[in-house]
Amino acid sequence: MPEPTRIHYRACNLCEAICGIAVEHRGDEILGIRGDREDPFSRGHVCPKAVALQDVHHDPDRLRHPLRRTAAGFERISWRAAFDEVGQRLAAIQRRYGSDAVAMYAGNPSVHNYGTMLFGPRLMRALKTRNRFSATSVDQLPHHLAAYLMFGHQLLLPIPDLDRTDFLLILGANPAVSNGSLMTAPDVKNRLKAIRRRGGTVVVVDPRRTRTAALADRHLFIRPGQDALLLAALLHTLFDEGLARPGRLAGMLDGLDRLAELVADFPAERVAAASGIDAPQIRRLARDFAAAPAAACYGRMGTSVTEFGGLCQWLINALNAVTGNLDREGGVMFTRPAVDVVGRPYGGGSYGRWRSRVRGLPEFAGELPVATLAEEILTPGEGRIRALVTSAGNPVLSTPNGRQLERALDRLDYMVAIDLYLNETTRHADVILPPTSALEHDHYDLVFNLLAVRNVARYSPPMVTPPSDARHDWQILLELESRLGRQGLRARLERAILRRLGPAGMLAVALRTGPYGPGWNPLRRGLTLGRLKKAPHGVDLGPLTPCLPQRLKTPERRIHLTPEPFAADVRRLRRHLERQTPPPFVLIGRRSVRSNNSWLHNAPRLMRGAERCTLWLHPDDAERLGVAGGDRVRLRSRVGAVEAPVEVTDRIMPGVVSLPHGWGHHRPGIRLRIAATRPGASINDLTDERRLDALSGNAAFSGVPVEIEAVVEAAAATPPAAVARA
Repeated sequence: MPEPTRIHYRACNLCEAICGIAVEHRGDEILGIRGDREDPFSRGHVCPKAVALQDVHHDPDRLRHPLRRTAAGFERISWRAAFDEVGQRLAAIQRRYGSDAVAMYAGNPSVHNYGTMLFGPRLMRALKTRNRFSATSVDQLPHHLAAYLMFGHQLLLPIPDLDRTDFLLILGANPAVSNGSLMTAPDVKNRLKAIRRRGGTVVVVDPRRTRTAALADRHLFIRPGQDALLLAALLHTLFDEGLARPGRLAGMLDGLDRLAELVADFPAERVAAASGIDAPQIRRLARDFAAAPAAACYGRMGTSVTEFGGLCQWLINALNAVTGNLDREGGVMFTRPAVDVVGRPYGGGSYGRWRSRVRGLPEFAGELPVATLAEEILTPGEGRIRALVTSAGNPVLSTPNGRQLERALDRLDYMVAIDLYLNETTRHADVILPPTSALEHDHYDLVFNLLAVRNVARYSPPMVTPPSDARHDWQILLELESRLGRQGLRARLERAILRRLGPAGMLAVALRTGPYGPGWNPLRRGLTLGRLKKAPHGVDLGPLTPCLPQRLKTPERRIHLTPEPFAADVRRLRRHLERQTPPPFVLIGRRSVRSNNSWLHNAPRLMRGAERCTLWLHPDDAERLGVAGGDRVRLRSRVGAVEAPVEVTDRIMPGVVSLPHGWGHHRPGIRLRIAATRPGASINDLTDERRLDALSGNAAFSGVPVEIEAVVEAAAATPPAAVARA
């Protein structure tokens, strides 16, 4: 008798929007995926990426058994043999060279898997190494640094109250495509349209006229990397014109007068030429923001991955605070998730407790900037990294100067990768340990509920039972930790308990003791894992509510408006403004709604259609270079060169070019048959590991100086076009 058709409800874990989906399936066979109309948060919205869940689940290239490198290539081995080898090799390297000789890198998909989030730190602690890295330092590290220094906890991140704001200022973000980033907001497009329908205003500041800009009332082009200057000028205008009114926050703000002094050198008239936005527009923007009944300033990748990423996030928080829009309905607010990581007595953050061996880059929250990983492998001397563990990451395509990192990975004594695929990074591994697919394990959003524009909770059980010889991420991590961590009776007992509990058991405890849970009182009602299991569409816990000063984690429960590291870094911004000599071309990235970093380029349904890895070039620049749409050009930076087809568009500023992130699937030895048919060019073969935010150590991907020249076919009789030099 054939299996019946069923509907499985879950959250899509492929981006930060965590949309509810309904998966129609017959056993392991997926018949279709659609948005869940009964989900109280996403309300039926879903983007094209959701269909990739079935592509990944059924992908013949997805690894299902451990692989070991041999002289003849990779061979399948048993889980026990893989765990034994990895444990023995890593332990031997640490005995010989010290704990710091082994490094660990956690990729972006880690935060989309709560099992990895709960058990990954255990393996890091077991390794006892200071060489810990993650995708945080090529993404949102400046946000965490600002939250830690200003509010006392790295995860106290202000979230725009989209559904109630009257004025939304977006800098360097494209939520209509990203579905929100550090702002979990499914169906962003309709939420933005709703702001305008109720009489509000949306302003986008970006070097590109993005899909989000098309939904806005105003779009202002800005030169890449100059957002800190604009923000300082906005604050200068507020102080200069008496518009700084923190309201109820005044009694908990430290450093308001100092902030006014720090931005005094950045009047709109002085920063206009450098930013590309004229002074009247800057002053108008400041006045409009201050005059709105409720306003929110939100900045993301374009402000974070710059040489002043830390200052940008500090100044954004300051702008919201001095106008009274921090912790205010319709402004930016703090979430109260069902699993409240901020409310627990650990994980608040740290800064500068140690520095990297070669370049002296600062530690944050126990991690070093990944821009230094390759040099820590390649540079001889005591403390050199000799072995690497990667988990759910592809740093060859997602960190600066990917070719240098490739060379470094070949110099390692040993490498192990926890990953679904044999990709551009894992092809260098000695052992690959593949976990189950998303549909084979349960799911709860530990991170994205913390970033949501509304308090919600949803638990998703596994859709299908994995094969008996499969392992979940958390099981792999715990098994490695058991071989590398403490070995006494107490440690063995602890691991036995954790194996029995698993992530779901730990989640049950966290929910019960969380802000909506009943605690351990059997007579109290509240949110429990059992209740969530009975609510497959999720539970709405209400809008964001004001919570300061109670939720602050600074010792005196006050907002530190001008932390000393930021105040000191303003001197660097002044020097930057004084020596403005912009190069002819600077490079920025971009993202497609059908892509998420390098994850999904092997999903057939998402790879259909026109070529997406194109170089955006303004018509004036195309004419100057003598190229047209479809022609190929060569881009060259300090670290390397790539070729890409041209897409001529006035949606980008003159002098700015854009290449999407996550491509470069031409490397030999990968097993990604779909991706290999459209390899594209890796933007991180051009980005420079030396370009970073000196304050936080975050990579500076935006505004990379490049040279561009037309690629002339060998058979062509015409001479090559002139090169525009940076």
